[in-house]
Amino acid sequence: MNAPARSILHVHLHGLGPADTDLYEEVLALLRGITPFVQPVPPNAADLDVTGALRYFDRDTTGLAAVVRLRVLALYGLHTTLAAAPNRMLATMAAAATPPGRTTAVPADPAGIDAFLRPRPAAALWGVGPATARTLTLHGLHTIGDIADTPLLTLQRLLGTATGRALHERAHGHDLRPVTPEAILRSTSAEHRFPRDELDATEHRRVLLDLAGQLGARLREDRQAAAGLALTVRYADNTTTTRSRTLPEPTGHTRILADATYTLYDSLALQRARVRAMSLRGENLRPAEHTTRQLTFDASLDKALLLEAVADRARQRYGSDVIQPAALAKAPGQLRLAHGQ
Repeated sequence: MNAPARSILHVHLHGLGPADTDLYEEVLALLRGITPFVQPVPPNAADLDVTGALRYFDRDTTGLAAVVRLRVLALYGLHTTLAAAPNRMLATMAAAATPPGRTTAVPADPAGIDAFLRPRPAAALWGVGPATARTLTLHGLHTIGDIADTPLLTLQRLLGTATGRALHERAHGHDLRPVTPEAILRSTSAEHRFPRDELDATEHRRVLLDLAGQLGARLREDRQAAAGLALTVRYADNTTTTRSRTLPEPTGHTRILADATYTLYDSLALQRARVRAMSLRGENLRPAEHTTRQLTFDASLDKALLLEAVADRARQRYGSDVIQPAALAKAPGQLRLAHGQ
């Protein structure tokens, strides 16, 4: 017997930023009053498995979405965009294609899923970044329907075994990830807003170094270590792209954070992108004394960490700008640090 279809609701909260962790947690508590299956998608969204809640509230997914919208607006004054679908990927994609303040429902039947997915551009498929989108377009795969119609082995030759298989499954609307209830992991972030839309990749990387430095200094000051990083880039049209990764080991060291940040930036494969803002978030924080550092034969890294400790003591005594990398000699615009709880 086939498993019953799930009903997933993706909730996007407008007006919340990385610094609004307390309010975000309050909204999540409200959502858990509707269903216990709530998975946070920081900093301003959540996935809800409302399969069981539909019978309790005696409503369909669109009706339950209206309940969510009304409660969030009445109690917290926040507007929401919602999307309902039979799995998390479709709900997330539908929410991204929904006008602010509206609700979209993707039918659970195969014909309805195909009607939603197939006409959309390849870049709209969940997990397709700019570099992958360019590769697909170069080979004539312009829509998700084109990807779905391409043989699996062909996709794997173009994109690699794992990526080809993943996109083949997603293009057919498959996503087996469950909604996993979990607490918000504590985080801290740094953000930079350019005075004008910035095209220069060198300037992008200079700002990323400063963000990593700010984030590392804050982590070391608080005696914390981040187990993951997330980089969010906002473009001139106010759209955003986020890339995240789990670090090999939790750290608060600027050199290691900066290297990981550059890797995230390079994965975006930006070419002449007009960037309006960048933010870097350290995720899954834990006490630094509970972490260990893998020994390496990289003498330059050991030297950098020793110099970092000296620089931290100098900054504590003489101010945060007394020592900085040569690449940051020209001070960037104001960076805003925000703490998650």
